[in-house]
Amino acid sequence: QVQLVEEGGGLVQAGGSLRLSCAASGRTVSTYTMGWFRQAPGKEREFVAAVTWAASNTYYADSVKGRFTISRDNAKNSVHLQMNSLKPEDTAVYSCAAGNPASVFGIRSVWGYNAWGQGTQVTVSS
Repeated sequence: QVQLVEEGGGLVQAGGSLRLSCAASGRTVSTYTMGWFRQAPGKEREFVAAVTWAASNTYYADSVKGRFTISRDNAKNSVHLQMNSLKPEDTAVYSCAAGNPASVFGIRSVWGYNAWGQGTQVTVSS
């Protein structure tokens, strides 16, 4: 079983930047797709970004495309999310997730992942 721990959240003004990191332990995640999701108060969890195991492909939600960059370091069993030009609507709890290779759901679906971190709060003030 893999454990995921996020860090890097905080309070930032609109237009600012934050870098989230997710460290995996328990087993290597180097061969799995890794994703970031977020959940704002009163809303469902939504897809933010994902990266395939070889980092050969990245995927983004339309709302963050061009502002966020996902990357991974397989040697360190970690994944990162660089967030630039942050907006108040980016405020949410951000969680990283490890993909389930046996899932029939797509990379943008929460059902495509079977391990989750506890999340880190990102608050963007206007």
